[in-house]
Order: sequence, then C-alpha cells, then structure tokens
Amino acid sequence: MIDICVNLQNSQFSQDRAAVLERATQAGITGILACSTDLDMSLDNQVLCDEARSESGWPKLATTAGVHPHDARKWQEADSERLRALSSNPCVAAIGECGLDFNRNFSEPSTQRRAFQAQIEVACETHKPLLVHDRDSNGEVLHWLTKPNRQPSAVIHCFTGNAAELDSYLDAGCYIGITGWLCDQTRGQELRRLVRLIPDDRLMIETDAPFLRPQNAPSNEGLFTGSLSAQKKYRRRNEPALLTFVLARLAELRQQNPEHLAQKCATNAGRFFNFDATA
Repeated sequence: MIDICVNLQNSQFSQDRAAVLERATQAGITGILACSTDLDMSLDNQVLCDEARSESGWPKLATTAGVHPHDARKWQEADSERLRALSSNPCVAAIGECGLDFNRNFSEPSTQRRAFQAQIEVACETHKPLLVHDRDSNGEVLHWLTKPNRQPSAVIHCFTGNAAELDSYLDAGCYIGITGWLCDQTRGQELRRLVRLIPDDRLMIETDAPFLRPQNAPSNEGLFTGSLSAQKKYRRRNEPALLTFVLARLAELRQQNPEHLAQKCATNAGRFFNFDATA
C-alpha cells in the first residue's frame, strides 16, 4: 500500500517518528507521501526523505512542496520562484497541499485564491501533479484547476464532497483520495454511498495522519511501548500503520477483494506520484 498523505512533521510524531515509519512497514506500507503545508516544511520533509534512503526498515518516502489554504496568508510573490526551486528536488513528487478552505477561513478567501492560482501555475510549469484540498469551495477549486490551457494532474485529497462534486472531479480527470472519514459513523455516511462510484483507476487511499483516525481501528495502546502508551493524545492519534482499516472498510463497501484493491490503489499512486523515480 501507498499512503498518499501523512503529516510527518506534525508535533504528534516528534517523539516517535522513526517508530511510526517502522510500524508502517510492518503493516504493509511500501510508500508514503509526506505532506507539506508550507515551504519551510517542504525542506524538513526533504531531509526526512534523504534519511529514509539509508533506513531499510522504513517505507519509501516522497514529499510535496506547497502552501495549505490555512497558511495562504503567508504567501508572498517571491514564493512562486521558491516553490519552483523546491520542486526541482527529486524527492518532491507533487505541489501542495494546496487549494481552498472556506469552512474555517484561517486565511482570507482572496489570499487563498492568490496562493492556489500561483501554485497551479508552478505545477503546470514544472509538470508536477497537485495534491488538492477542497472544503466548502462550492465548485471554485475545480474552476481554478480547469482554467489553464494545460490542466495539471490532480488528486482531491481527503474527498468529502457530494455526488455532484464527485462527478465533476471525475469528469475533469481528477483522482480521488479516501481517508478514515469513510469510517466515521456520523460524518462519513454520504461518502460511504459514493465510494462505490469511483472507478478503480481513479482511486487512492490515505490516512492524513495524525488526523482522521479510522473509527474501526482498535485501541492504539498495543502499538506503543514505554511512556507514549500512557499519553491520551497518542491513543487517539492516527498513523500510517492504520491505513489497513481504511482499506478494509473501502473494500467492504465496494465489494472488492482487499488485496486486489490495495494493489490497484498502490498502482495508481505509484504512477501518479512517480514513486519509482523519486529519490
């Protein structure tokens, strides 16, 4: 399996990041895309990717480079050139996480649009795919994605939209990323109805760890040793090793063999993010 979005620089991983990656390998994760939410984080993730090359017990790592809509207020005109430079590193497999989030508006909508449009332009110039965030944009994310003459490849990370949005993204050639949202008994109801409609060749899976821990996963206590097991925040934390529970629920809903589905999703992600070529 390939986990297409893990926030490895999140502070919840600061005490046991190496152990998290080792557990991922033990759970059958062969590749992880480390998500960057600002340009400084991309540099940190590149260092981690370099470290992974010498760690035989870790999955293969690649990273994104970009600015999350929550952090769009930080975007400066010079950041486009900086992003181009960052994307030249062979560890960088995609531009992002970028997009629009009008649910919480941590950055003003106008600044979100400016940062998103600039990152789409860089993706077009560098021929990198996009890892896209869309929450409550009411179709505006798709509008900007389809505006360039040469539309960049895009995966809609952590898709939680409705049927019309799913149809629009599929019609535009986008891939769809599915997280543990699927396993949420309350929030995941509509998504559970829609996942049957996603073609095999457009589907990817992700944890978005440490967020969105699958509700069908057992207690984390068995994963930890030492002092971490006593800390409540780690018992609720998601991590790549729990991707198997997203896969299991997805396979059940789609009435597919889990091993077959895991292979299809991994093939899609490996090709889309060019995992074989990333350093």
